[in-house]
Amino acid sequence: MKLHVVACPPEKTTVGTCSPQPFRLKGLQPQKGLTLIELMVGIALGLLVVAVATAALMGIRSVTGTVSDVTGIQQQAAYVMRTFGTQLRQAGSLYLDLGLDSNGDGDISSDTAFHLRSSTEQAIFEDEDGRVITHFTGYEEPTFADNGPISRNCLGAPGNIASTTATIESIFTLVDNSLRCSGNGAASQAIADNVAEFQVRYLLQGTTSANPTMLYTDAAGVNDNWGQVQGVEVCLVLFGAERIDLPAGTSYTGCNGSAVNITTLAEPRTNRMHYVFRNVFQLRSQGLI
Repeated sequence: MKLHVVACPPEKTTVGTCSPQPFRLKGLQPQKGLTLIELMVGIALGLLVVAVATAALMGIRSVTGTVSDVTGIQQQAAYVMRTFGTQLRQAGSLYLDLGLDSNGDGDISSDTAFHLRSSTEQAIFEDEDGRVITHFTGYEEPTFADNGPISRNCLGAPGNIASTTATIESIFTLVDNSLRCSGNGAASQAIADNVAEFQVRYLLQGTTSANPTMLYTDAAGVNDNWGQVQGVEVCLVLFGAERIDLPAGTSYTGCNGSAVNITTLAEPRTNRMHYVFRNVFQLRSQGLI
């Protein structure tokens, strides 16, 4: 780039005959800024990109929240059913006294090998408050570790058993959308949250030997015949924490078989996904009680 200077000849120094010329740089074009319309179009395109990105982010967050909700519900249901299964499968169990010491020495007597639980403690029972209570015999057998009994209730209690045929008790109850468990003096603790329904039905064995039957019934149908209960059906309805958009009238089938409209439920259940879980457990040795 060259700098050219135009000067007046000496003979043209009178006023008006020669004017000083400005300095010019060859090869440069005059600069032009954005017009108002161009600026407005650029801002509009930028806002459109931000809006699309925000909508995509909200969609991803909604999907992620829903997946997390489903995963949490399934994990809670698996834990609750496993806890119920551990206790219910042992309900009605017998004390097996082999008469052996820690070295395996001793005599097994058929007269004393099996000990029935106390007749005042039912294998399973439901009280007037809807609490489901299970009992089974917890006993301390001599083992090589000599580390005490291994029988536990739904909370892992008791740590020690006072007698060789103590009762292990688990008490399940639904309080304010929280399924809680207690027993053997342990304080009640929540084992599942966001529980919409908790219902137990009982498989009652008929007394007719010619045509034995198994009937599903509730606690009122069992009456005082708890010794005839052979199995238990547990039904749980768990709901999520994420609010989702649902069409009006969306419903699910509850534990009692009736349709429940999700969009008309009160908080915190309205417009939340609901899952129903059912499982049937057999009581151990209940027929011998």
